[in-house]
Amino acid sequence: MSQTASPHKPFFYAFALLKRLFYKRLIYKEDTMPQDSIRRSQRLNQITHGPHEQLDKAVKANAPFETLASYTRFLSAQYLFQQELKVLYNDPRLSALIADLPERCRAEQAKADLKDLGTVIPAPVTGGVDAPSQAEALGWLFVSEGSKLGAAFLIKRAQALNLSETFGARHLGEPVGGRAEGWKRFIRILDDLPLSEAQEREIDQGAVAAFERFNVLLEHAYASAQQAEPA
Repeated sequence: MSQTASPHKPFFYAFALLKRLFYKRLIYKEDTMPQDSIRRSQRLNQITHGPHEQLDKAVKANAPFETLASYTRFLSAQYLFQQELKVLYNDPRLSALIADLPERCRAEQAKADLKDLGTVIPAPVTGGVDAPSQAEALGWLFVSEGSKLGAAFLIKRAQALNLSETFGARHLGEPVGGRAEGWKRFIRILDDLPLSEAQEREIDQGAVAAFERFNVLLEHAYASAQQAEPA
């Protein structure tokens, strides 16, 4: 992986390459999978391609790993997103489906990262996820859990800013049990859940909404920082 995604390559292309690696080579092996046996998680990956690509481009445009100041803004967006999802990670209905769900949340790690860097904890931003159905909540979690795969690349970029899994970049660190294994366990449960047609639509809507929401929070984090800078 390090040979094909060097720190000098554009963020968007390296991140996209990593995503394809995990989805196709480690999990699905799509070249041998019949078209009529598409998994729910694979469908979610396909329908979120557009908003995911839009978000990747927005991240690339803000160059979060060029300077510590830019990274701090990116971190603020990460914190806001994880903090909004904290209620889902601690929802008893969802924990009944995914036993280790509360431990998967990264809100506290992101908060600790902000404190490491002496950054004020940002206030909540209106418009976050609000009392979603169980299926819609799973769509949001699908996006949050999937982002841990890309974090394997991001933590390497963070190291160039003298950050690590124990200082300033905890939320990008290796999850207990490993990234790939944790992701496989999550989608194995997700794919096996019996959902109605209406619930399938809800989980799709949740996944798309999650990407769109992070884009909003990213824009907010960078805009707020610019407004705070002296003229």
